[in-house]
Amino acid sequence: MAVVVVLIGLVAYGWCSRPGVQDATSSAFSAERVVNDIEVISRNHHSVAHPQERAEVRDYLVSRLGELGADTVRLFEYKSLTGPENKHVTYTFDATNVLATFAPENPTEQTTYLLMVAHYDSRYSQPIAKSDTVWSYGAADDGYGVGVILETVAQALKYRADWKQGVKVLFTDAEEVGMKGMKAMWENNREEFNDVGFMINIEARGPFGPALLFETSPGNDKVMELYESAAEYPFTYSLTTVVYGFMPNFTDFTIVKDEIPGMNFSTIADINHYHTDLDNFSNVNPRSIQHYGSQVVPVVHSYLTDERYSSRDSLLSDADTINFTLPLIGLFNFTKGEYIVLNSVVLLLFVIALVLEVLRGRVQLRKVLWGALKALLAAIAALVAGELVAFLSCCVTGVTFKPFGIVQGIPFDNAAMAVSVVVMVLLVVWVHIGQRRKAVNGTSNSLRKSAKSSAALAVAANKLYAVLLLMALLSLLLLISINENLMFFIPLTLATFAVILYRLTRLKLWFLLAIALILLHAFSFLYALAMALTIGALGAVLMLAVLDVLVVVPLVDMYVTRKPF
Repeated sequence: MAVVVVLIGLVAYGWCSRPGVQDATSSAFSAERVVNDIEVISRNHHSVAHPQERAEVRDYLVSRLGELGADTVRLFEYKSLTGPENKHVTYTFDATNVLATFAPENPTEQTTYLLMVAHYDSRYSQPIAKSDTVWSYGAADDGYGVGVILETVAQALKYRADWKQGVKVLFTDAEEVGMKGMKAMWENNREEFNDVGFMINIEARGPFGPALLFETSPGNDKVMELYESAAEYPFTYSLTTVVYGFMPNFTDFTIVKDEIPGMNFSTIADINHYHTDLDNFSNVNPRSIQHYGSQVVPVVHSYLTDERYSSRDSLLSDADTINFTLPLIGLFNFTKGEYIVLNSVVLLLFVIALVLEVLRGRVQLRKVLWGALKALLAAIAALVAGELVAFLSCCVTGVTFKPFGIVQGIPFDNAAMAVSVVVMVLLVVWVHIGQRRKAVNGTSNSLRKSAKSSAALAVAANKLYAVLLLMALLSLLLLISINENLMFFIPLTLATFAVILYRLTRLKLWFLLAIALILLHAFSFLYALAMALTIGALGAVLMLAVLDVLVVVPLVDMYVTRKPF
């Protein structure tokens, strides 16, 4: 079973970082061609403190847009801006945005445009240690965004004759100092957005890992419908939009998202490469770049060639969706109504299954209630332990500890998180094995062979229903409060259906299927959570990992025990 778990983990991560990298000779979206652009863009620091180097990057982008055949390439200059606010240093600078237009072959005054946005300035100086200040080269942030947009437009121009909508490319300046370039354009040149019906912003919070659709505009029903129908290898959670709203992070998309429907993509690993000198060309990851392309390119194709989007308001909606991704399975996208109905059905089925198991004597309600309390205490203990590990890691490295906050500058943070999860999982398994052994040893010797399986199954059944009861309550609480509960709802749903289907068919295969899907979800979601929130939120990661394991372990017992459950 340990081998199976490792394989599932590799599948979960490998699926998200597919497809394979296309070389520079490919006719499809090529990460290697993007890398060639990034090599030029990231040659020097080009922050607001480097006007000459930034101008060189800008000139290169203007040249590339001309090579692609832009109808117009215009510069919008804003003088004597200052920033960043409330930081260790203040710069005064001029910002210049680059706006290129690619119209359909037969444009009209009513033509609607897709706006693709990335910023071309790199991060200004940042203190990493008490005596060390670093500058980013902007290879990922936002060389990835700029390069992906150039390559995406190149692909789209191949079917320009089929365009019903046009493309605008906006490379903004001074994003790193408070989105000053986008703010200035939104305030002073709002007319440039009047014909925009859809926006795709591309960012990078690190050079590695899958590209995540981490934010959508409010009222994302139609936007997610487009993404669901078009994107290949989708990777998104609507929960990240909710979480991102509480985080002190902003992008150019923040400025316009309430007015223009759109999508915001980013890689999220690794925090120690983010806004530092490690964000350089040597750390560029073509697989991550290719994953951007597998999502963005087909979405752009669908939007440009479908007459449904000819109106500027075609993607506006008052409704939001709840969505999540399961590796190998794909994207699940629900309206709020559908999601509430689904939750209601699952909760009802769980209650029915629990009542029937109690009435038939297979589980004891007292043990289930006590087990739910113990599971809650175990989750809280994991949360505290995770934050303690994060605190000690900060103490060792001299980094400021931020409980459940973004913590940067710990060189072994990912290793510490991985080891902590493994240790916590092994501890949960060890405790379960001890409880099972105690129950088995308490049986009569004369009945040992048959009683052994029965005692083991009794422990597993009571523990499973206990943790599922806890997850049901937590799911309901989160659904009522924030309309998001996937971290509890997915394991609850899969385990509940596995038990019910087993009762109906007597096939233990349902347990194995539930185990595999729960682990696929756990590896994928906890990876995204850990990378996005960093070691500062290790407690939350450990808490969710413990609850997932508390579901999986009894399911494993039910699957491997020969005696029928």
